[in-house]
Amino acid sequence: MRIKMFKDVPTQNRIIKINHFSLLITMVLLASAVLANESQDTSQRNPKMVDNPEPVTNDNAHLVPKTTFEGPVLEFDFLSLHIGVAEYEEGPTGCTVFYFPNEAKSVVDIRGGMPGTIQGIAAADGGVSAICFAGGSLYGLEAATGVSAEIFAQSRYSGIYDVRGAIIYDFFRDNWIYPDKALGRAALRTAKPGIFPLGARGAGRSATCGKWLLKPFQSESAGQGGAFHQTGPTKVAVFSVVNSLGAIMNRQGEVVRGHYNPQTGKRHTLKDVVNLPPSDDSKANPSVGNTTLTLVVTNQKLNIDELRQLAKHVHSSMTRAIYPFHTSADGDVLYAVTTDEVDNPDINHFVLSHIASELAWDAVLNCFEKDKPESP
Repeated sequence: MRIKMFKDVPTQNRIIKINHFSLLITMVLLASAVLANESQDTSQRNPKMVDNPEPVTNDNAHLVPKTTFEGPVLEFDFLSLHIGVAEYEEGPTGCTVFYFPNEAKSVVDIRGGMPGTIQGIAAADGGVSAICFAGGSLYGLEAATGVSAEIFAQSRYSGIYDVRGAIIYDFFRDNWIYPDKALGRAALRTAKPGIFPLGARGAGRSATCGKWLLKPFQSESAGQGGAFHQTGPTKVAVFSVVNSLGAIMNRQGEVVRGHYNPQTGKRHTLKDVVNLPPSDDSKANPSVGNTTLTLVVTNQKLNIDELRQLAKHVHSSMTRAIYPFHTSADGDVLYAVTTDEVDNPDINHFVLSHIASELAWDAVLNCFEKDKPESP
């Protein structure tokens, strides 16, 4: 068998082979140049890729939902309402889920200039299976899809389940971890009646309040609070996640959380500081990313118009508990829900609105650990 050497190849075929080889070399060189340019352009667009580590996110962190907690809780008797809380301690951030196994009727009332909701429009008022509050800004709305998916799975994949939700901005951290679909599912799986964790838990895990005043005044950690009342067969519960621009006020008109001055160890109202000379920071804009999320739930039968009026009444009343409230830098959202179980003639919707408004104030006051100055 004779091995054909290159010199034995006809001249025309040699030229073709040389041209193919040259073309291959050229393509390799061009590809190398393109990759080098792309690498250089990428590093120029995103210097973090060269000098800084990749930010911690849901995509590169091993996240484990936490669903059991120690600390203060609100215990109450309302079997048609189940509550589940789940957190990513790696954030820290979390979500709080309110589940109605027999469905319920809901309306929404939105105030302020920066809300973030899912199904948060009046056109969506009506039947609801669950409401999900979460951290993580708009990305945290993904948790609500997890709640819906878990209800769907638990119902053996039959039916359509309406889940409404709202978020707070809690990225005052060194990472970009947010409540996702897995966390929403975890919260729904652990939902049960009669218990609600208070303070820096769930959606309020990294919440703060009292950010309106500038230096030397500081914000303080807040969280989620709740309150419950029963008159005869009528039950009313209010839950609030406070991440407000304004400070929390007690019934004596005193600031009890936020607007904290570490130099004096005191908290201040706007009236206290309105006449102070401007500081070097006085031209700065107030903090963005503020929201208070509230849920009012009753078993009293109400039509949709009465339920909407209840939502408006309670939301307006909360300006007593948080001041300033409903600002252009807030995204305040309130859902009002009735399970339509009892018709108590001794409680009309005027009295019900008053009861719920006082409970909303109590819920705000229960969202933080008392007498513990803490700057986030």
